[in-house]
Amino acid sequence: MSRRSNTNPFRPLVAALIAATLAATFALPALAGASSGGASLGSAGAPPGGSSAQPGNLTVTVSGGGFTLSARISVLLHHELRFFGQGPSSSAGKTIVIQRLDPQAGWVDATRALAAGDGSFSALWRSNLAGRFQIRLAIAPTRSSSAHAASDLPTLQVTVYRPAIATIFGEGFFGQQTACGKTLRRQTLGVANRTLPCGTKVAIYYRAHTIVVPVIDRGPYANGADWDLTEATANALGMRETDTIGAARVSS
Repeated sequence: MSRRSNTNPFRPLVAALIAATLAATFALPALAGASSGGASLGSAGAPPGGSSAQPGNLTVTVSGGGFTLSARISVLLHHELRFFGQGPSSSAGKTIVIQRLDPQAGWVDATRALAAGDGSFSALWRSNLAGRFQIRLAIAPTRSSSAHAASDLPTLQVTVYRPAIATIFGEGFFGQQTACGKTLRRQTLGVANRTLPCGTKVAIYYRAHTIVVPVIDRGPYANGADWDLTEATANALGMRETDTIGAARVSS
């Protein structure tokens, strides 16, 4: 699809404002309430214009094997994510290991903490990879035992987003075929990217909401942007103009 440059007389100011607004845009405060065994990501709280966006600032709590594990489901790349929880009294003084599932290497250690006398623990992980990850709790090995990460110990999923500038496309292109062979409609959800294969699922985070959409087109080629959101995707997130988003590839 022939792509416009998304020109706008005010857009040269956007890049200068990005650094100043980044912290406010991506503030990820943990919610006071956590849900046991996972969180229900319904459409409550979704901005006007679309019902496919989900709350992105939730804190999830999972349990198993006598332990609880809690963490936010969203974090920006190179920012710290706190994992906290509670174990049985027998875990006091033991090393709690937070592990991340790597597609090639399997379970790898992300961070660890020493359980307090009451079994509680808190550990910080500075996220160093963008993507969606399975996270689990394990007990570090001792001289008399091997590492323990039984299937009944808590496992949860977190998404690490890479900050990037995104533009919006739609008006003037409806009815045309995208570079990925999809006819663009006003209700079409998707993004354009210069390199990711067509159909790749991408999680987009913007102002406390997130949505997963496929790559459906090539671009953008202006404004220093890495992503171009369809009008329907931008509306679902409450995005009205070129701005900074968080993005993470979640599948092929």
